[in-house]
Amino acid sequence: MNWCGTLMFVAARTSQTNMANRHLQRSVAMQALFEWDFQGRHDEHIKEIVDRNVTEFAPGLEEFGFVEALVKGTLENRPTIDALIEKCAPEWPLDQVTIIDRNILRLGIYELMHGNYGEVPPKVAINESIELAKTFGGESSARFVNGVLGTIYREMGEPMKDDTSKKHKEGVESEVVLNDIANIPE
Repeated sequence: MNWCGTLMFVAARTSQTNMANRHLQRSVAMQALFEWDFQGRHDEHIKEIVDRNVTEFAPGLEEFGFVEALVKGTLENRPTIDALIEKCAPEWPLDQVTIIDRNILRLGIYELMHGNYGEVPPKVAINESIELAKTFGGESSARFVNGVLGTIYREMGEPMKDDTSKKHKEGVESEVVLNDIANIPE
């Protein structure tokens, strides 16, 4: 293998490692949010919960800033996120959605609203949420998560639907659209 081929191999391997690392961190974030929700939604305990979940479910993970950013951002934006869940799944009051599904949706919506599309395009955020639902949720969780996030994605105007380039938008316009969706009267 020549040096160019070696560089391409290393770059591909690094990209796969980063994706697997983000997937693991997303799983840990979901588990931390589950625990936070299950134990009564005490925001003051979230740092301790995150630290414990990283230690338990991702031993050896040296950098877990993505976990912290996901959890912090999800909790900071929870009122808007929860309003979107209620609007896009009106037949399921939020307190009747399973804790797992509720927190997978919160993470997915947070990534759709505030994620860096250059790192995690909207369709990847949706697919990651569906994978979490398949792994941790019930029999119909993946379908439910897909339906709610798909509705929100369509309401956003399907950002990056046809984008195949390496340059992606930062998602500022989508955040405004999602906030507008959450505030539409029924």
